[in-house]
Amino acid sequence: MLWLKAFHLIFMVTWFAGLFYLPRLYVYHAMSDDEISNERFKVMERKLYYGITTPGMILTFVFGIWMLADYAWALYGSAGWLHAKLALLALMVVYHVFCGFWLLDFKYDRNQRSHVFYRWMNEVPVLFLLGIVILAVVKPF
Repeated sequence: MLWLKAFHLIFMVTWFAGLFYLPRLYVYHAMSDDEISNERFKVMERKLYYGITTPGMILTFVFGIWMLADYAWALYGSAGWLHAKLALLALMVVYHVFCGFWLLDFKYDRNQRSHVFYRWMNEVPVLFLLGIVILAVVKPF
């Protein structure tokens, strides 16, 4: 049980690291105006999204679902905090997918958003992190 929780947390941190850094790269990419920087950001964004962030998400879910199936659902299946946490996770997946769409916009040189938009989007994972950690640790309802 503790091994599952440890790996779940490790990959959650990996996923969040990517979600914190990817929109920051988009900020700088949206501000770049030379071809060398543009191409460099494309490589960095692709490697971060597909090499770190997405595998972190997948493995977070693998170990999270394993814990749910193994013991957590039996203990907390009717608890409101667990349902709220799962809802936040679903919204976080939507945010992750949007990050992928923005990656494609940059990849194909069709980004229309300003660096200010991405600065605001860079703050969204903080809200997810606060909500998810508080729900999982405090279990308020």
